[in-house]
Amino acid sequence: MDILSIVGIIIALVAILSGSVMDGGSLGQLFQLTAFIIVVGGTVGAVLLQTSIPVFWRAMVIVRWVFVTPQVDLLGTIDKIVQWSQLSRREGLLALEDASENEQDLFSRKGLQMLVDGNEPDTIRDVMETEIQMIEQHDMQAAKMFEAMGGYSPTIGILGAVLGLIHVMNNLADPEKLGSGIATAFVATIYGVGLANLLFLPAAGKLKAIVKQQSIQYEMMLEGVVSIAEGENPRSLQAKLQSYLGRV
Repeated sequence: MDILSIVGIIIALVAILSGSVMDGGSLGQLFQLTAFIIVVGGTVGAVLLQTSIPVFWRAMVIVRWVFVTPQVDLLGTIDKIVQWSQLSRREGLLALEDASENEQDLFSRKGLQMLVDGNEPDTIRDVMETEIQMIEQHDMQAAKMFEAMGGYSPTIGILGAVLGLIHVMNNLADPEKLGSGIATAFVATIYGVGLANLLFLPAAGKLKAIVKQQSIQYEMMLEGVVSIAEGENPRSLQAKLQSYLGRV
């Protein structure tokens, strides 16, 4: 569980709501179902128009990373690769077949299987580099969907404000309906700007950072597998992989 994400949302909401109350307002004024439907529905509709189905479903999968961050253990990855290197030097590449079958990460398993199959280092590098690029591109597109939502929601909020003002103008002769129209107008703007800057854009930024961290881990795995194929000394391999730690 990512505590910082939860604490950040709580602090932001408490600060904004308490500031509104301290300024003489009431919390009830900030809850308008009509404004919420306009902003959220309009934003979702706009982003669906620009997003492909695979990217949308991937975004729905990785959004949980904002609160449950996937483990990126670079030190553990280094230890694992060095153990594979030592095993292959003692018993040969075929000895890595059991490690391949027991490996949970699909990317690492693919690299190990290519080692066991006797592929050349250049072939392994080309295949794994392409795999990394495809994974990173797909996940980045999914993260950018939330970035797009952060761009649309303030504009949809303004649209909601205009609709509210139109409602006000149409009911100038009926003072009882003026209040709800004005409330919808301003609250829609608050929802649009608030959702963009407190939820959508921060979530997109965190997701992109996580994707970059995972790419570093994948690059480390690629370098380790290729080095094992080239027969590099485990000590030299460990020193090489430790250089990746400074990139996180």
